Parts: sequence; structure tokens; C-alpha cells
Amino acid sequence: MITGSAATNFIPSVSAPVNRIIPSSLVDGPGNRVAIFLQGCGFACKYCHNPETIHLCCHCGTCVGVCPTHALTAEEGTVRWDPALCCGCDQCIQACPHSSSPKTRYMTPNQVLEEIKKPLAFARGITTSGGECTLHSHFLAQLFAKVHELGKSAFIDTNGQVPLRDLPWLMEEMDKAMLDIKSMDEKEHRMLTGSSMDLVLDNLDYLLEEDKLFEIRTVVIPGYLDNAHTVDAASRIIARVPSVRYKLIRFRNWGVRGELADQVSPSMDLMETLACIARSNGVEDIVII
Repeated sequence: MITGSAATNFIPSVSAPVNRIIPSSLVDGPGNRVAIFLQGCGFACKYCHNPETIHLCCHCGTCVGVCPTHALTAEEGTVRWDPALCCGCDQCIQACPHSSSPKTRYMTPNQVLEEIKKPLAFARGITTSGGECTLHSHFLAQLFAKVHELGKSAFIDTNGQVPLRDLPWLMEEMDKAMLDIKSMDEKEHRMLTGSSMDLVLDNLDYLLEEDKLFEIRTVVIPGYLDNAHTVDAASRIIARVPSVRYKLIRFRNWGVRGELADQVSPSMDLMETLACIARSNGVEDIVII
């Protein structure tokens, strides 16, 4: 819990842009969890499966004309969404030229907690994702504190683009993190994400030091990334902490735009080969999905 000097970092009535809430997920941490996706990301991953979470809506109005149920309207330069009319077809997201969504809602921790109250009763905890959820660290800290009062756990799914060493208020309230390791080669990481991997590796070391790392995740793309190098290098780092899981994720082109939209998924033989590399380096908990 946040107490003492760390509590002074709290911002009154803080809110964050919530892209969507999934009431039940079995792939976002241990057990059944409520997954909360926040808007905004500093990476530009070529295989992003949630490109509509990257930017905030600029209210250009492109989406309004494609909505079949008139759930979107443009009023005085602002696109407004009526969830009561929405049929969930996501044509607005597909039409958006700015990697955004008109359905993002600014919510306070109390508002999120009220919305997830029923599914949370049957879940082990919550996981916040994105986009990049740590861009909204004060919101997360307040939400996590309230979740802990209910006896539930609070995890983050992060790509490591925000320096966690500078966020003591979040680290104190966060139970565990799941960290994306997209590549262990600097040139390849920049090609894939548009950013350096230095901060990601620093966050990896810090999370291990603080015993706050639940798992690392690597998306495997055959013929496009040096998957074997990444798995070998990353597994050597986490092997010193046996409790840390390595999740190897088969690339799927669901939601992917651009040059990788037609990329094929890796074979299970390749996934098993990569798992063997991690296992040979001392990683005990390996999951392939």
C-alpha cells in the first residue's frame, strides 16, 4: 500500500483513457483476471495486435460515417460515442487512419472499480495493459490500492518503455509485471518498435532485483526476427530467478496492419525448438501460446 512520502505523489481525481475492459481473461496473468486496456503507446511495433490503442482520438470524424448504428456523432469538433447504440462491429476502429479509437473513455479509479465490481468478485485480480499502461502510473497506483482493499492482486503488462525506477508509487502498489521482450538485438529492436531496447533491459533488471517480475513475453515471427537469439539471450537473464515464466507467443496476424498483415504464424516445431533453448539455459517455467 502507498503510505508516507510516496503518497504525496498521488494526483487528486486522476483519470486515464480506458480503451476497453475485458471482464474475464485467462491469458493476462495467473488465474482468471479482469483485463483493463489503457490508451496510448510510445512504441510503433510493426506487429501490434492492438493498433487502435496507440494514439488518442484526434476527432477527425472519419469514423462517424462508417458506423452502421449511428453510435458516433460529431458535435462541435468532438466525436462522441453512445455505447447504448453501439453494436460492437469495430468498423470505426478499422476506418481510423490514426491508430486510435473513438470509444475510449476517461475514467477515474472509482469508475473503473464500479464497472468491474461484479466480474472481479470471481477473478483472482486485475491486469492493466494497453497501449502502454505505465504512461498512467498515478491512475494505476490508485486503482491498485483499491483492488488490494478487496483482497485481489494487481498486475501490469508492459513493454518497458517507461522507467519503472522513477515510479516508486506504482512499484509499491503493483504486485507483479509481465514484460515484453520483443528483441535482444538493438538494431532489430529499433526496426521493430522505433525505439531502443536499453530502457527495456534496465526495467528487466530492476523488476528482477525487486522480485516484481511474473513473466517475460516474446512474440515469435519466423523469417522476420532472430527469434533464437532473443530467446537465448533473454532466457539467460531470467534463469537466475526460477519463479519467472517465459511465455513464447506465436505470431498471429489478428488486428495487424501494414507489412506484417499477411505474415504466417510459426510452426509448433519452431516454438518447441525455442522452448528447448530457454530450458537449456535454466528456465523452468515455459509456456507456449
